Amino acid sequence: MNGRAPLKTQVALVTGAGRGIGAAIAREVSSLGATTVLCGRTRSVLESTAQAIVKSDGKVEFVICDVTDLASVEKAAGQIQSSFGRLDILVNNAGIGGFGGPLHRLPPQEWDRILNTNLRGVYYMTRAFAPMMIAAHSGQIINISSLAGKNPLPNGAAYAASKWGLNGLSYSLAEELRGHNIRVSVICPGSTNTELSPHEGKDTSKMLQPEDVAHAVAMLVTQRPQSFISEISLRPTQKP
Repeated sequence: MNGRAPLKTQVALVTGAGRGIGAAIAREVSSLGATTVLCGRTRSVLESTAQAIVKSDGKVEFVICDVTDLASVEKAAGQIQSSFGRLDILVNNAGIGGFGGPLHRLPPQEWDRILNTNLRGVYYMTRAFAPMMIAAHSGQIINISSLAGKNPLPNGAAYAASKWGLNGLSYSLAEELRGHNIRVSVICPGSTNTELSPHEGKDTSKMLQPEDVAHAVAMLVTQRPQSFISEISLRPTQKP
């Protein structure tokens, strides 16, 4: 763990932790000493991420969970409560893209798929896990959004709507939970080199990498207790 363990007494849960940004975040918070719970739908990819963390002497578990299914989320919350009795850090990272063309041609089922994952899923996770933090009078929720939640995104309007909505949810939730000593932050990365976003015409070596987003999470979870960074807009140094 490179001699750093500021989170050694804490439990962190990361959704969409099997690959990409979620896996990078899970590795980062584990390196900071947290007991890290990987959350996702596919056992094989969660196991792969877990194995990498174990090799680095990290403490890790995983739960199979579909953030669009309230019963699945509530079951995961029950598992966390039973195993640890607490949750200190919740990173809502699970998300899907949607860049298939103009909104008027978007099938309704695709609209539902995008909004249910990117926005409803965060509501479900907050509904299930915030009460643990309220009971402890402590905690941190970090929502992974996008610069598409702050700027127009032609041919990706549903995705942009989900992220604009997530930003509004995050700012409002932060005000609701401040009195319970719970910090809520949102990270808005630009183009990141993952399977999620289209890379056509871009130099992927100049794009943000998953580890860049993970570094931003590390900044948030190690900030001084009397303050919180409500939003991080993350851009690559050079335009890809």
